Order: sequence, then structure tokens, then C-alpha cells
Amino acid sequence: MLNKEVRGKLEKIVGRENLLDSQQDLIVYSYDATPDYQALPDAVIKPRHKEDVAEIVKVCNEYKVPVVPRGSATNLCAGTTPLEGGLVMLFNYMKDIIEIDEENLTVTVQPGVITLDMIKAVEEKGLFYPPDPSSMKISTIGGNINECSGGLRGLKYGVTRDYVIGIEFVMPDGSIVKTGGKLAKDVAGYDLTRLMVGSEGTLGIITEATLKLIPVPETKKTMLALYDSLEAAGNTVSKIISNRIIPATLEFLDQPTIQVVEDFANIGLPTEAGAILLIEQDGPEEVVERDIQRMAEICEETNALSVQIAQSPEEGEALTSARRSALSALARLKPTTILEDATVPRSKIAEMVKAIEEIADKYNVKICTFGHAGDGNLHPTCMTDARNRDEMQRVEQAFEDIFAKAIDMGGTITGEHGVGVMKSPYLSWKVGEAGVEAMRAIKQAFDPNNIMNPGKVFAKDARKRVVVQR
Repeated sequence: MLNKEVRGKLEKIVGRENLLDSQQDLIVYSYDATPDYQALPDAVIKPRHKEDVAEIVKVCNEYKVPVVPRGSATNLCAGTTPLEGGLVMLFNYMKDIIEIDEENLTVTVQPGVITLDMIKAVEEKGLFYPPDPSSMKISTIGGNINECSGGLRGLKYGVTRDYVIGIEFVMPDGSIVKTGGKLAKDVAGYDLTRLMVGSEGTLGIITEATLKLIPVPETKKTMLALYDSLEAAGNTVSKIISNRIIPATLEFLDQPTIQVVEDFANIGLPTEAGAILLIEQDGPEEVVERDIQRMAEICEETNALSVQIAQSPEEGEALTSARRSALSALARLKPTTILEDATVPRSKIAEMVKAIEEIADKYNVKICTFGHAGDGNLHPTCMTDARNRDEMQRVEQAFEDIFAKAIDMGGTITGEHGVGVMKSPYLSWKVGEAGVEAMRAIKQAFDPNNIMNPGKVFAKDARKRVVVQR
């Protein structure tokens, strides 16, 4: 609970109505989309502009009160849970699209802007912001930047960090820093813009961002390919890329996921298929037509059971929407759904999925797998019940083996969800102890009082490296 002096100073900055500490408010902001993590904050605060943010942070730094910036809390690594109490900072008032600059192809926004709202706004101008996390209907740009969110279009267009060209952020001492801008080139000193992207609110609080835009693609086409096995689908992925074709979307669903998604979406997905590839290409009409036809040929050459090209934009959108609904569909099966991510070289997709199946059998847990086949990003998803502590322990052990297997294949413990709390015990598996210490040194330099989203990224107890036996 905030002491009277701190509370008085914060109320003076934002007004009593924007400092919330009722039990109901504390509970609402005590968790995010990550299952089985919850901690009550001391209060919830709603600044109206960047000057408010700066003054709030100055008070928190003086009294060593933790600050946890929070968007829509759709993240899946417990990154916005207030593990050490303190303030949860909301950006309900800071949600303006400040400018769409058609001459420089940029958009400047406040952190509370909903991702899809911004995408629609720039598309009305004939422009395109490619990053498309599945949560984009409710996630915020500030949250996307903190987690460096990915999405279905990551293979061709990259992820959030590839479009953030300027940031305004508040340092832990309350000073305001501006990096980058509407520039195609800028090598003035250290790249603080890139450092802030994916920093999960542990280094500062983003108050404004300038994002790169590109012209909206002229057209797009969508295709669905069916396979009797994921190995065959994996061969298709490798051959498409080796043919120098980079589709906008190259997604896969395994058989259990297909069944669940079809039960949810009812769009006629073939539930008997062993695996599905959802492929989309966009760009100039002649390029799209050429690429789609060649990819259809490749699918047939690699033993696809059938290849279906959507006959209308509406049909294509229905297929893409069904893929985006995978988490929602799976979440209906059990009280607790744990959606993880691990990334391997795309040539290892089929081998990794097979390993996930074996690991699930080993620990007697149910895991469905889908993800971004084109960039090797897998989403093994476990349906369980947090009240069953024995099963939850087996689930944790299964995911630990999955992360270890990904590392053994030359992959990583997280491709787009971030480290947060869930992945922090495994961070050294990927970057090594020296890498973790280098990151700690950066954190210490920025935030010596450790007030910015404490308890994230750096684990108190790291996991010992394990070797998965096949």
C-alpha cells in the first residue's frame, strides 16, 4: 500500500480520480494473459500526457516504488504482472494517432493506440503497417513495442522492431529522451531505439513512437494446402524458400489444432488432414499470380493431398481469420491454456513438432502445435487446469524440454512472446551467462533503483541446462 506522502504527490500529478486503489481495481490489474501468474499492485495510475509520466516516475524513483507499464495485457510471458507491487501505469488517455505523414511514410502515435485501429487509419491513406500480432484487435502499440511483437506477416515483412524508427521515452529518473525520427538513416551514437524495442518496460516508459509505413500491397491471394503429415508440409516450406519465393504468410496447423479450429470457426477445414499450410502472397497482381501458381505447383510436387486457392478476398480472409482464432479455439477446451513459443531454423520445423509430440507423450500432457512455418516460430499450446498442481508440474517440465530441444536445434526460447517471468529462468540457455550479465549491466545503468518492471527478464533462480534425449 502506498504511504500517505507518496499518494499525495501522485494525486497532485494526475488527480484523485486517476489514482485507483480499490480492491476491485487492484484485482483487475493483477494479472495479464499469462496463466497462473497474479500479484496485486499497490495502486493503478492513469497519466494524461508525457509530462505526467515523467513526474510520476520521478516520485517513484525517489521513494523506490515499482512501476509496471501496461497496455491491454495480452502478453503471454507474465510481462505486465506487478510481481513486486507498486504502480500499474495505464495509457487510456494517451491513445492518439498524432500524425500520419504521407510524404515521409511514417505514423506517429501515443502508446495506448490499439494496433488494429492504427492499421485501419493508415490503410485509409493507402499505406501499410505490416506487423500483425494475433491480438491486434485489442493490443496496443506501446505493448507491441515493449514485447517486439511479431505476427503472421513476419516472414516477408519482419516484426515490430523493423518499423520503429523513433521513440520518446521516460527514463527511470524522470528525464525524457527522444531517439531517431522520420529518417531513413541515423547512426548518431548507440541505437537506443532498438534497445528500447523488446525491453519489456524494464528500461523506461514509452510515451510516443514514430513508425515506418510502406505502400499498401496492390493485391493478395490466399491458398490452403493439405498434407497427411507435418513432415510433408515441412518439405514444402523448405522448397518454397529455396525457390526464392518469400510469401507474406506461411502458417501451419497440426491435426489436433485443425480439429479444434474447425469446431470453433466452422469454415470447412478438413479435419482429417495431418497438417495444413496457409499461404498468402501480396504485391503487384502479376507477381502474386506468378508466386501463387508456383507455390501451388511446389505443394503438389511435395505430396500435398490437395491445394485450394481462395476464389475471393472474403474466402481468403476467412481462412486467415481461422488461423488467428487458434488460441481462442484451443482456450475453450480446458480452464487453463498455456500458449508458448519457441523458434528453430525453418528446416527443423517438422523435426521440432515431432519432438514436441514425443515430449507431450513423455509427460502425459495434451499439446497442440501451430505457428509461423516460414520463420520457424512454433506455438506449442497446452490445455490444462491450473488447479491440478500435479499436471501443471508436468506441463512445466514438458515446456522445459521443449525449450531445451529448440536450443539444441540452433533455435531460441522465444521468437516473439518475450522473456518476462516465464522465460527468465531459461535466458542463459540462449545468450549464456556472460550475455545475461551484459544485459544486467545495461539494466543497472538505466535503472539503478530497479523500479522499472522489476522481476522481469532476469530470474532469481535460473534453470540448469538440460539435454533432451530422443
